[in-house]
Amino acid sequence: MEHIEEPRLDIRERGANQQTSDRRLFLQLQVFTGCTDPKPLMAALDASQAETVLYLDVCDPKGVGVLTMTEDPTFFVTGLRELLNAPPFGDLARRPEFTMFGRTYSSGFEVDLEEYLLRRPRRLARKADWPWAVWYPLRRTGAFARLSPKEQGAILREHAQIGRAYGEAGFAQDIRLACNGLDANDDDFVIGLVGPDLYPLSHLVQSMRRTIQTSEYIEKLGPFFVGRACWQGAVH
Repeated sequence: MEHIEEPRLDIRERGANQQTSDRRLFLQLQVFTGCTDPKPLMAALDASQAETVLYLDVCDPKGVGVLTMTEDPTFFVTGLRELLNAPPFGDLARRPEFTMFGRTYSSGFEVDLEEYLLRRPRRLARKADWPWAVWYPLRRTGAFARLSPKEQGAILREHAQIGRAYGEAGFAQDIRLACNGLDANDDDFVIGLVGPDLYPLSHLVQSMRRTIQTSEYIEKLGPFFVGRACWQGAVH
């Protein structure tokens, strides 16, 4: 009896023109309170050589956020774990309700796949003249997954057109991460909005509220972390 081999499962990222990649970037936001002077934190991050950004929390006068980026998720339980458990970070109180963790992903249409997966998020997170950031998780309703690909595409295009308009105007860009199975609250995505000023980021979220996706197919948005970068590590 002839043995028929099952097709091999392919979980690589895919872009336009048959591009594929096994590489992706993992990003994590950790938030702390109890910081009266961020300079020791900046020095510790600089010495660590980790790919990080330090934010001052707009809503907490003693709050800070640490964004870490790496292709190797093992770093989060080795080098980063050691860094955050040692002084000066170990002397702060962590705010786990603001922890966000996700990975870059492709939609299949990216002209330069590795630029989108690896270089663009690093560049946007550490753009010196774009210090403002709003980070938040979101979860879609189950009803969205039951829509046909054509229906989903139309809804996502409406959302994307708004984001593109803000980007072309120089107001904001987004870092989009998938967090399926990575998030304690079962969220689907983590979104980071970055820009030169805070108001356009808030206005972008307001504009998105009117879209079909947000008004009908989003079960949960937030919590929102709002910060201004006070230190941005060099791009590796």
